[in-house]
Amino acid sequence: MKKTKIFVILLLVSISIFLVSRFVLDTDYFWHIKAGCEMFKNGVLTHDIFSWFVLGKYWMSHEWLFEIYLYIYKIIFGNYHTIAYVGTSIFLLIFILYIFNKDNFSKNIFYTLFYFVLFATMGLAFIQARPHMISYSFIALTIYLCFDLYKNKDSKKIYFLPLISILWSNVHGGSSNLSYILCIIFLVCGLFSFKFKKIESDRISKMQIYRYLLVIVLCMIGICINIHGVKMFIYPYINMLDTTMINNINEWQPTSLGVLYHYVYYIYLLFIIMTMLVSSKKIKLIDFVLLLFVSYLGLKSVRFWLYSPIVMSFIICDYVKEIRVSNLPIYILSSLIVLILGVSIYNSKYINITNHLNLDDEVIKIIKKENPKRLFNMYEYGGELIYNDISVFIDGRADLYSKYNFKDYLDISDLNNDYKKLIDKYDFDYLLINKKANIYYYLKDNDEYDNIYENKNLILYKKNS
Repeated sequence: MKKTKIFVILLLVSISIFLVSRFVLDTDYFWHIKAGCEMFKNGVLTHDIFSWFVLGKYWMSHEWLFEIYLYIYKIIFGNYHTIAYVGTSIFLLIFILYIFNKDNFSKNIFYTLFYFVLFATMGLAFIQARPHMISYSFIALTIYLCFDLYKNKDSKKIYFLPLISILWSNVHGGSSNLSYILCIIFLVCGLFSFKFKKIESDRISKMQIYRYLLVIVLCMIGICINIHGVKMFIYPYINMLDTTMINNINEWQPTSLGVLYHYVYYIYLLFIIMTMLVSSKKIKLIDFVLLLFVSYLGLKSVRFWLYSPIVMSFIICDYVKEIRVSNLPIYILSSLIVLILGVSIYNSKYINITNHLNLDDEVIKIIKKENPKRLFNMYEYGGELIYNDISVFIDGRADLYSKYNFKDYLDISDLNNDYKKLIDKYDFDYLLINKKANIYYYLKDNDEYDNIYENKNLILYKKNS
């Protein structure tokens, strides 16, 4: 058993290193770090200062503490702060999962290996310098604390959860409602006692019910302890109803059979379902409901994929048969670890630690010199423009723009509806566009606009005087 635990530790460490090695810059990083810089120096922002169009409008800066935290990383680690942040976040999550599940992970190292290979494969698209990396650890801690009370009627550890909810609502308020939602799931499942075919449930004690109820209320209150107050409590639900934003941002897209990469999530779900079905053990109601809940989220939006393996890490090994291994498989598995580390070292040379992603230094220099007053820019360029102190029309804060100009931006960039009237309405003096956008075909032969800079991906147009 000692040998298998050592292997599990090495496996999880190597997979963590692999995930860090796959880090890529995301365009949202740039406005996050700029916001963190501004708030570190001048106080928390609750109104926009980065866009010429929504300047001064109320901004639900629900990630403000993360942004300051990221900026502090930049002060400490310099150009390598993104790698340091991502590495810290991944290792913290893996440490939490291991420390509370080490015995279960060691029961069947072949199953654990395959499980975390799927985990890592799903995680490839989400290894970014953004606040969800911290939320993953909050989810893991929430599940642990809820299960601890569920299995131990005298446990009081769950009283730490309201404190986590306060921190969560300030680091990544958009997902902090999970602190009480997960509690509610445990409470409701604990109210039933029955056996129905393969599913069974045992009723929890009155004291457990009381503690869940109290913690649910305290978590709800805790979420409201932030610079936006009660607005933070309802913010996630308002966001989920914003169809314009959800339908037009990649990470909000539903999991689809039409996208090849999405099959990894379907494979994962099938793997979990089959594990529970073929197990000789009864399926506990709480485990079944949690699986339904995270599956619903993952199928609804790709951004929720990793919620499933995080939550199920505390559950699925209960349904796995213990297998003792000989020395030979250990040597084979150890070779796999070496292979993972080798791939990680190879991947590391592709890590981007520069201060740009889509825009080059030349176009930034020209825009600053021209000093536009009403710049139109593509959504994916907004973060880098903000980072370089250039006022934008739109950026990655879709929740801010959705009630003002996000729909108009989509119509203009895609040449939909009355796009010409919209262009006249905003009276853009400069337009920074991607050559793949439909608006390119409107501007390229339009005498009203001069091409003042172009590279293989983008063009900067200036409107004639």
